Amino acid sequence: MITLRILNDDGDIRHAFFTRRGGVSEGLYDSLNCGFGSGDNLERVARNRGIAMEQLGLPPDRLVTCCQIHSATAIIVEAPWLPEAAPKADGVVTRVAGLALGILTADCAPILFHDPFAKVIGAAHGGWRGALGGIIEATIGQMEAIGAARTRIRAAVGPCIGRASYEVGAEFPQQFLAEDPASCSSFEVGSRAGHFMFDLAGYIEHRLARAGIATVERAWCDTAAEAADFFSYRRSCLRGEGAYGRGLSAIVLTPNSASSKCPT
Repeated sequence: MITLRILNDDGDIRHAFFTRRGGVSEGLYDSLNCGFGSGDNLERVARNRGIAMEQLGLPPDRLVTCCQIHSATAIIVEAPWLPEAAPKADGVVTRVAGLALGILTADCAPILFHDPFAKVIGAAHGGWRGALGGIIEATIGQMEAIGAARTRIRAAVGPCIGRASYEVGAEFPQQFLAEDPASCSSFEVGSRAGHFMFDLAGYIEHRLARAGIATVERAWCDTAAEAADFFSYRRSCLRGEGAYGRGLSAIVLTPNSASSKCPT
């Protein structure tokens, strides 16, 4: 379990970027696979999610995760849902204490947000499509809709695929540069002709800064390279494995949290 200082300093929340260690799944899903859509045994996935929630001091049914579709859709959450009723979205926000907002990843970047004054939290699935399409801005916007202010929001970017593992073709950077020429800082020339190395976490930091989020911290991990600790879609594809687990990241307002009047 990984935590980042930027959120550890906020006493009214708990958060975690869980590694793949400590669960009950086997084989390619070994061991803390938390994705119902992964192809793993559903009972084991449910147990793994319960194990993760135990680490946050919550019962399993207080965790909410969406059917993630690499979109720019973010929603406000007021109560948990059953896994089979999960809405299609890639960002979730709440001001309800004791409700864990979860993001599932296997190379994409989980992003956790907190406004410590408004007592509002958020979580976003930061794949390249969603990040380019605006999931970060959509999540921030929904946080503002329930009382947050972007000038106060803190953001933590969790473990994701690293630049050294993320080779892309010559056409890939063009869509980013067309949207914002400053995105060029997220690419460097690769060792193969006509290829580039993409810094996903760096690009997300760029989008956060552009959106007005000044307080950001990232986990310096590479999910594709660190097989003992993280699930990875790209690593699974390169190995021809055909299946892969999903890691969980989650944030929760502690049950004794209460919304306070925000300073003007």
